[in-house]
Amino acid sequence: MTGTPLEKGTELPPLSVRLTREHLVRYAGAALDFNPIHWNERFAREVGLPDVIAHGMLTMALGGRLVTDWLGDPGRLIEYGVRFTRPVVVPDDGEGALVEFTGKVAELREDGLARVDITAKFDGRTVLGKAQAFVRPA
Repeated sequence: MTGTPLEKGTELPPLSVRLTREHLVRYAGAALDFNPIHWNERFAREVGLPDVIAHGMLTMALGGRLVTDWLGDPGRLIEYGVRFTRPVVVPDDGEGALVEFTGKVAELREDGLARVDITAKFDGRTVLGKAQAFVRPA
């Protein structure tokens, strides 16, 4: 984020991330979340999923990265929340799943905080609902 004044409607630089099965393994180790829906195709299909899916919290974290990269200081991210609306299916093909993040300043509050609305899409469909971050601009 530059030193220019922040305005409602300001768009954040987009972020595109390709998630692979390797990312899921690494995230599982860091988060200690070894649910088999994130690594076992047979199990994922048995519980009604199309294939292995990314951890929702990993997808959420990437949305947070969109904001903190823009801010330049993760300490200025005050609050962040999402609803998980659709899974990100990660095929075992070496290419993985492309998740695209965009954000826009939707509100400037009297208390000095700004609300950033985040959109996360996989395969053209939104995967995070009501994704909002409250930030303290520079």
